[in-house]
Amino acid sequence: MNCSIYVVDVIDDISANVHEAQSAQSNRDFLHKLEIALKEARETEYWLKILIKSETVKGSLFQSLLEESQELNRILIVSTDKLKRKL
Repeated sequence: MNCSIYVVDVIDDISANVHEAQSAQSNRDFLHKLEIALKEARETEYWLKILIKSETVKGSLFQSLLEESQELNRILIVSTDKLKRKL
């Protein structure tokens, strides 16, 4: 599978899990879905780094996506950590 297509698929997975979390049946269910989104976000960051290092894509565009991915990771980490403390 083309790496850039795979990144798009993983980004869709992040979005789907965050969307599902909004309809969670409990706080634990909400946490579980956010943790899955975090796992997918980390995977996205990994693949973006691979694409940038391979120089098969325009670095500036993917560098911007990498920075946004890292910010999303930080948001999801803080969110899951806060929720874990409440549970």
